[in-house]
Amino acid sequence: MSARVSGPGAGPAPGPRQPAPGDPRAARTRAKLRRALFDECAERPLEEVTIATLVRRAGVGRATFYVHYGDLEALAVDACADVVREAVDALHAWRGRPDPASPPPALLDFLAGLAPHTGLYRTLLRPGGGGPLGLVLHEDLRARSLHERTLAGGPEPALIASAVAATFAGVLADWLHGLVEGDSDLIAHQIWRLLVTLHRTPLE
Repeated sequence: MSARVSGPGAGPAPGPRQPAPGDPRAARTRAKLRRALFDECAERPLEEVTIATLVRRAGVGRATFYVHYGDLEALAVDACADVVREAVDALHAWRGRPDPASPPPALLDFLAGLAPHTGLYRTLLRPGGGGPLGLVLHEDLRARSLHERTLAGGPEPALIASAVAATFAGVLADWLHGLVEGDSDLIAHQIWRLLVTLHRTPLE
């Protein structure tokens, strides 16, 4: 067997082998890491969580962590991805003509269910809707809103989709950070009225 060539011109050494898409073992490992992160963040802020304590809780090696994630923030955003999907689905869980006074039950349930991990969400979703989770939420919600409004034949679908995404992400973030007051039921009703108003606002 020939020795591996190293030195100038040899090129970088290969990094860890990435898991194949759909690999069930990789999915189980990521699930362990996500659960461990939520458990750690229930006890301390994300800023105080270390990869060493996380992998110990998850029962995986440090090298295994880096096969799946570049850093803790990447894991945290992945762990919270379900929150983004739930938010997007909740805002579109209606058919027919929306009633401004009656938000979809899915939206009420979504906001009420955020409480267990609000500390983690506040770290990733900053005031105004920024932060890594805010960017994902804005992108996914804008894409879904654009698709739905285009199908419905509404005017200025791109403009309204941007407004819907920015409004929801911004209000949600400010509520989580205590800048907007009210319980989850009140906020759901207020957000819903804002979004229905955006869809119905004359643009000419």
